[in-house]
Parts: sequence; structure tokens; C-alpha cells
Amino acid sequence: MSGPFGAFRQFVLKVHSRCDLACDHCYVYEHADQSWRGRPRVMSDETVTWASLRIAEHVKTHGLPQVTVVLHGGEPLLAGPERLGRIAGELRAALDPICDLDLRLHTNGVRLDDRFLDVFAEYGVKVGVSLDGDRAANDLHRRFADGRSSFAQAIRAVERLRGRPEVYAGLLCTVDVRSDPAAVYRTLAELDPPRVDFLLPHATWDAPPPRPTPTAYADWLIEVFELWLAEGCRPPVRMFQSIIDGPSATESLGLQPSDLVVIETDGAYEQADSLKTAYDGAPATGFHVLRHDLDTVARHTGIVARRQGLAGLCATCRACPVVDTCGGGLYAHRYREGTGFANPSVYSADLYRLITHVRDRIDMRTHTLPIEELARGFGGARDVAGLAGSQESIRRALLASVSGQGTPPEAWRLLETLDRDHPEAVRHVLGHPYVRVWAAEFARAHPGHLGNIAAAAAVHAGASAVVPVEVIGGRVHLPTLGVLEVAGNGDHLDVRDGRFSIEGGGPWHPVRRLTADGFSIALEDTDPFRDCHGWPAAPRLTDDEAGRWQAAFTAAWELIETAFPRYAPGLRAGLTTVTPLTPGEAGRDISSTARHAFGAVAAALPAGPDVLALLLIHEFQHVKMGAILDLLDLYDESDGRLFYAPWRDDPRPLEGLLQGTYAHIAVTDFWRVRRHEVPDPGHVQFARWRADTAAAVERLAESGAMTPLGERFVAGMRETVAPWLSEPVPAAAEAAAARRSRRHQAAWTLPGR
Repeated sequence: MSGPFGAFRQFVLKVHSRCDLACDHCYVYEHADQSWRGRPRVMSDETVTWASLRIAEHVKTHGLPQVTVVLHGGEPLLAGPERLGRIAGELRAALDPICDLDLRLHTNGVRLDDRFLDVFAEYGVKVGVSLDGDRAANDLHRRFADGRSSFAQAIRAVERLRGRPEVYAGLLCTVDVRSDPAAVYRTLAELDPPRVDFLLPHATWDAPPPRPTPTAYADWLIEVFELWLAEGCRPPVRMFQSIIDGPSATESLGLQPSDLVVIETDGAYEQADSLKTAYDGAPATGFHVLRHDLDTVARHTGIVARRQGLAGLCATCRACPVVDTCGGGLYAHRYREGTGFANPSVYSADLYRLITHVRDRIDMRTHTLPIEELARGFGGARDVAGLAGSQESIRRALLASVSGQGTPPEAWRLLETLDRDHPEAVRHVLGHPYVRVWAAEFARAHPGHLGNIAAAAAVHAGASAVVPVEVIGGRVHLPTLGVLEVAGNGDHLDVRDGRFSIEGGGPWHPVRRLTADGFSIALEDTDPFRDCHGWPAAPRLTDDEAGRWQAAFTAAWELIETAFPRYAPGLRAGLTTVTPLTPGEAGRDISSTARHAFGAVAAALPAGPDVLALLLIHEFQHVKMGAILDLLDLYDESDGRLFYAPWRDDPRPLEGLLQGTYAHIAVTDFWRVRRHEVPDPGHVQFARWRADTAAAVERLAESGAMTPLGERFVAGMRETVAPWLSEPVPAAAEAAAARRSRRHQAAWTLPGR
């Protein structure tokens, strides 16, 4: 978010307003809004130029690292390959120098041929195809105007895409409960799509969907889900993954604020296309690309209404136990004449049944989520192991999402084979914290690293394979194992029975381990993607430096086990890696975590083992909270306010306040215990942090932005902190702590801050 009006990150360009099919469920032509009739058929060159400039302007204004542009229709292929090439080229020229452009096109596939595919490959355009399943299902709606089937042409298009995996984005299927869900799923799965989207047919309370039973759509999707689950969750299905992994990756689920805007062929800005099903003119904004910038569009009342998150839902939805996942459903599906969009989704019964079924099947039961102990700031081995298990699902989903984006197909095939024959080896490598960092942040720039991941799994499995690998800075990194220097041009690793070699291979630098009392973690100074902690990663340690880390860890772990036994089991279950950081200025302790690097704590080696113990306990709180937020919606993400945090000099967004408060439960607890051994500064530290942490808990509780589950979580935090306020502390220490808190808040509120 950037203030109350968040930036757009998804832009739909209507490059052609007509279609060569006559699908009777199409929201553009067959629903309430008929504005297509007055629009030009093709987006003009001038409009394309202005659209590119407006998007680029928006990217620069908000410092956006990545945006998605979808070429859409109607049927965009009617614009022809030459025009589409010009449009893609202009977008690339405007946006590639300033951000990562994810350029896509969605089509019915009827006209897709090699001329188009060559253009899309040249400009890096990913192509998705609408296909409603097998012939019987597809022919229910997707026909030509004369009644002919489009199935053969669509299948031919998908087969062409399978031969050009670099441009194959996936398949979109609109659910019709008359079709056979098993036949639909198997037809789609056999086409090896990188992703499948199942869409509920657009409907409102005034024009409800055909419904033979009260939860017909949920029942249909549940049958597909069970097949998908039984067959290894392949291909990735965005709806199911959004329920399982969260936060939602689809506009139809979740509380995430909408960040999408449409630019029509005539240059008019519109809201999401799905609103065309509500009433005539529903998507209109009155703004135009020639006359208005995108920040102006972001202030449109309709756009703002779709960004209210939990606060924008009706009372029925806000009280629902699955609101954190459902989010009220697709905005358009809530419409009813007279009450507008202040209603549950017309599919609310289906969404509730589907979400609860999926959660039950993967042990995410709505009313029995094991968050109580975690909310109190602790969490035993079982609780943290549950978080770690959810991270595996997220990592697998992220890996699936980068499939076909330049990643070597041989690596995918090897990983699939190893996952079948040696699942523990694959699980071990995927558990490496920086695999997710690579998949989430660096896969586009370094797609070949998937080969390194597969090679590492092959080594652990004792398998034999020749694997294409990526060489970065003259080194081949194998996650969990170490880094191999390469002097020659070798780019394939030969793995044989747990050993490996490469042309020009030089010295091998293994990952060292820190061990204490049977607990072993990686001392990670080899991974090229570890530099993600907001502080420079240290270079490869010398043996003496590694020895000092081992000595400090031994003493720190002994202190944790003896003095802080409530934290030790969770650390054993979830802490896998310590990443050394470059030391800061003298006297300053440096430590950090990264949201995508579950299991890793980064730190510069502190002066004493007691400080290392504090850093590990403190930072692992952030690790846990990051995993919890991956799994659960605890707060309204559309809330863009900033809050005072007593441990920071800068104002923090709501998530930052939540993270910091949770971490400072452990900081407070550390000094609560240690003050008896180290009274100076222990008493002052305890007195200060208990008061400030308790105040931060109340700030969260009074924010009005916590979901029902978030309110439960904050109540658990309060349950831990509140009793500490009555523990006796020397009066002088209490006074000193109060002075420090007042000075910090006074400095924070100075004019100009």
C-alpha cells in the first residue's frame, strides 16, 4: 500500500473488443453491461502509447518492482500477430527499464498458430487458454455463432503451447455443474498446464447461477479437489492453493485489496470485468487514459470500495469463521439491487463448504487451529513442525509457479522422479530456507538454479544423473551441501552415488554445521541467495571464524535449554540455519530474518553467548510469525495506516507492529529471566519492554483492523504479557525504564517525522 490509495499492479488491456466465439456464459457480451457495443474494435496505437506511458508513470511514482499486464478482449488474437507484436514491444520498451514486466495474453485459442507463438516468444508473452474441460463440458458453452464446437481448435492451441513451454501460462476453466468433474479435471491435467484456474460462473443475487442442489458448485469442486489431492496436487490449481497456503492468489478469495484496473479499446479506465455481470455501467469510472493518471483512478469510489478488506464486508461475512480465506468471495458476486454489494456472495454456501472441506482434509480445521500456544509467544515442537509443514506446501507451490519460466525441463523431470522414488531427499532440499527465497525473488533472473536444486536432491538420494546447473560468479551452489568452484565452462553436474563432478571443477566448500547437545543447524555462508536479510551477508568464514561461531552456539544453546526451556523445543523443530552477517559498528548487535526464508536466522557474531541466545530467541519469533501470516489472515491488509513501535525509530505498518510486538514478547521474557543473573541492565530492560510490549498489544487490539482470528491471536499475546506487569521491579529501574520510553516516544513525535 502507498497511503490510503494503493498502487495498481495488474493492468488488463482490451486490445480487441470483439470475439470469434459466441459463448453464452460470457460476461462481456451476455451479461448486464453492454458497453462493448459502443467501443472501437481495436485499441489504437495512440491508446497503446498512452496506456504504456500511464503504467510506466505509475510504476515510477510508487517504486513498483513488478507489474502484470494482460492483453485481453473480446478475443485478443483478432488483433493479429503484427499488431500484438507492436503492442508487446511498446510495453516492453516503456516498462522493462524500470520494473519486472510479467506480460500475458488470454485467448480462446481458436486462432493460435506459430505466427502468434513466434511473436509471443520474442516479447516474452505468457499465454493462457480458456478451456472448460473435455469436449462434452467445453461444448456446453464455448461454441461458434453457428453452433459449431470450438473444442478441437482449443486443444490444438494447447498442444502448440505444450511444444513452446516458455510461453505456456495455463488453463482457465469455468465450472458448469452439469459436466463430469472427473472428466474435466483429467482432460485439463493431461495437458500439463503450469496452472489451472477454476472460475465460478459470473452471477448475482438478481441473476443467480443454475443450482440443482444448495451447494452444487462446492460439491463439484470438492470432487475435483479429491482427485487433485490423490494425484499429488498436480497441476497447480490456484483456487485450492489459495485455500491451503494463503494469502490468496486469486481475486475471488481472500481479504487482499484489489490491485487491478482495465483499459478498454477506447482508452477508458474500467474496474474489473467481472462487474459487467452486476448492472449496465457497473465497471465504468468516467476516467480516460489520455486525460487521467492512474492515481486519479485509484481514488474512484468503486476502486476504493473494493480495497476495504474486512471493513468492506457485510456483517454476515465479517462474522463468518472462514472470512480470512473467503474474503466475501468475488466482489461482483455480492450484488443485489437495492443493497448493492453489501451482501454475502451468491456462492457463499458453496465457498463455506469448499473451504471447510479443504481445511479439514489438510488438517487446517477452522475452529481448532492450534494457534493458542503460538499466540502466547511460545509454541512447542508440534506447533512449529506444523508451521514447517505448511512451508513445504508453499515452497512446492512456488516451484510449480515458476515451471516453464526458463527453468530447465530436465531438472523438473529429475525432481519429479526423485520426489516419487526418494521423497525424503527432495523434502530435505526443499526445506533449505533460501530455496523459497530463490523461487519467490530470483527465479526469473536465475531460472537455471532449479537444476542446482535437483542436483542437490540427487546427491542426497544417492541417485545418478547429469543435471544442467547454473554457475554464478564462478561457483555452482548445491542447496544444503555447499559450493563448488568452477574454472572452466562446465554447466552440467555429473552426479553418481552421492558424489558429483563438473568440467573445470575446483575446490569444494561444504556447508559447516553448528552442533550442541544433539541439535545441529547449518552455518550457511555459501548460498548465493542468502543476501536477503536487509544487512550484508558475511563472505565465506575462515576456519577460525567458524570455530568462534561454534563456541558461541554451544554456550548459547546451553543457556536456552536451561533458562528458556519453553523456547527450546520450537527452536529444535524449526531453526535449521544461521547465516552470518557482516558486523555492524562497534557495540551494535545485528540480526535479521527474511519473510521467505523460514528456518533461517541471520546475525553478526555478537560479543557474548548470552546475546546470541537472545538474538536466536528474538529472531525466531519473526520466523514463526512469518509462517503464521503465510497460513492465516490475522489483519486487514487494506489498512494502510502507520503506527508507533517503541523498538523502532520509524513508523510501522500494521504487519510490522504485529511482528515486532510478537518478537518483543520473547525479548521481554528473556530479560524477565536474566535480570536475576544480570540485574544491570536486566531490571531496566525488563521494565521497559514489558510496558512497551503491553502497550503495543493494546494498540493492535484497538486498531480495528484485526480479523476475528487476529483478535484471538492478540488476546493470546495479552495473556502472556499482562501478568508480567505486576512482577516487582526495583523502583530505580522502573523509573529509568519509563524515562527511556518517554525519550524514545518524544524523539519519534518530533516535528518532521
